[in-house]
Parts: sequence; C-alpha cells; structure tokens
Amino acid sequence: MKVLITGTAGFIGSTLALKLLARGDEVIGIDNVNDYYDVNLKLARLERVKAHSGFTEVRCDLEDRDAVAEAFKKHKPERVVNLAAQAGVRYSLENPYAYIDANIVGHLNILENCRYNEVEHLVYASSSSVYGSHTNMPFSVHEPVDHPVSLYAATKKSNELMSHTYSHLFGIPTTGLRFFTVYGPWGRPDMALFMFTKNILAGEPINVFNHGKHKRDFTYVDDIVEGVTRTLDKIATADTAWDSDKPDPATSNAPFRVYNIGNNSPVDLEHYIAVLEDCLGKKAIKNLLPLQPGDVPDTYADVSDLTKDVDYKPDTSVEVGIANFVEWYRDYYKV
Repeated sequence: MKVLITGTAGFIGSTLALKLLARGDEVIGIDNVNDYYDVNLKLARLERVKAHSGFTEVRCDLEDRDAVAEAFKKHKPERVVNLAAQAGVRYSLENPYAYIDANIVGHLNILENCRYNEVEHLVYASSSSVYGSHTNMPFSVHEPVDHPVSLYAATKKSNELMSHTYSHLFGIPTTGLRFFTVYGPWGRPDMALFMFTKNILAGEPINVFNHGKHKRDFTYVDDIVEGVTRTLDKIATADTAWDSDKPDPATSNAPFRVYNIGNNSPVDLEHYIAVLEDCLGKKAIKNLLPLQPGDVPDTYADVSDLTKDVDYKPDTSVEVGIANFVEWYRDYYKV
C-alpha cells in the first residue's frame, strides 16, 4: 500500500515507518522536525527511515493547510496514520496554543484531506490521558471520557469527536488508538525512562512524582507498532448493532472505532525504576515529589476489543523492554 504517516521523525512514527517499509509498503512521511526536544535525535531517526528507497520525506507543519493538501494531492496515499502531535501533559500547562495548533488544527487538515482524496482508512493517535481521573480499572473504551484533566487530553478527546463527525458525514473509516505509556529504543527524551537513565548514569537525582506510587501500563514500542499495523490493515466499519438509545462510545453506526492499545499489565513505578537500576548497575538518587497537575495516579488498558478484532497480543515485559532501551541508549550516546 501507499501509506502517509505524520510524525515520521518521532518515536512511534519512525518505528512504524520502518515496519511498513520492511513489508513492502510505500511510505510518505510528514514531519516538521521541531525543537520540542533534541532535533539531532529526530534527524537520526529520520536517517534510518530514509535509508529505504520506498520512503518519501515531506518537511512541513501539520497545521500548514496548503502544504498538507499538496502532499496528499501529489502522493495520493491510500491510507493514513496521523501520529504527529504536540505531546506531553505538563508542557500543555506552559504552552497551550501549541496543542491547539498541532493537535486540533493539524488533525482537521488531515481529516479534510482524507475527505477529498478518497483515503481508504485513517488511523490516528489518541491517548490514555483521555481517561482523566477515572478509577474504574482497567480503563474501557466503552465508558464515557468526558472529564479530561489536562489540555493535552482534551485535544486527544477532541480528535476522536472530530473523526467521528467525518466518519458520519463523509463515510471516512477512522480508527483512534489510545496509547498507554510507550517506551523503548529511540524513545522520547521528555519521558520518564529516558530522563531516569540519563540522570542515574550521571549520578544526578531523578524526580519521582506521586512519591513513586504511580502504576502505569508501560507498553513496548514494538508491541504498539504491531497493533497499529494490524489496525491499519483492518478498515473500520459501521457497527450494525449500535443502539442510539444506549450509545457505545467506542463504536458507531458510522465507520468509526476507538481502541485501547497498551500492555494490559500495569507496573508499579517503583518496580520500573528497580528494573532500570539493575540494567544500569547503578542505584538512583530519588527526589520524591507529589502528584503533578494534569497527571493521573494509575493507568491500565482493557485491550480485549483490539485482541478480538485484530488478534493483538502484547508480550514484551518491562524487564526485556528496559534492557533493550538501556542497550540502545549506551550505544547511541556512547556511555
């Protein structure tokens, strides 16, 4: 297939692009390579993807309406995966407009171009953050998520609503994937595993929020990408059993789906750090801090729908995943 992926200089986007290229798909990659974090890391990810002849790079902002339209018109993708976004819960308190531009305006531009270019299927990144302060575990896509606790989460919920509208009005098959704490080699420097590794190796303290009492459904990047690929291949369809008197948030009488994509096995943050200490052969100096605004204490993904529909079976333990990350980190940074 010819697949357009946004965010191909990103962590998940570059890994997905490599997987699709390896199986013979043609990939058009959109990214603006901004400086939210280390540009050199983004460029290094891109170089790995650009080594494949089936890859075409488009360097532009997702909110640039004309540039995105030109990319669709020129390359005519059959399917689209929108992974580009302004990420990060805490940063949304500092720079809210970046989230509206990239996540709302950018997603609208993708939807509009799917509408006018006969795209077969749009898969897009949502987030476990949409569950806000939910305490009913595991999180289910069949429960309403109307109380986000960060602007980042609100933009991701908005993406789901916008996508449903386009599925309903124009018959565009759309599938939203709520990612749960993705980690692994080539990961983001603003995420906990990366920051913990850097500081522990340097003998500097690590900030441990909620006094280490978090639980997270940490999900290895290869498991995530396998799920994205399987979902991309299964075009969303209308749910013929959908009942407007008892509306299911995860499906619709339009070709619309929302899934959780996580490890289905939450891990205590304290255990996560202990595994990292073992892999590094060095103990962490912990700076214990309270829960931060916008953060949630625990996440736990019910992935039964994704398992049922595309046979999704995440199987990478944190022990294996963290060891793989540490091996990559030491090699990439020569430490």
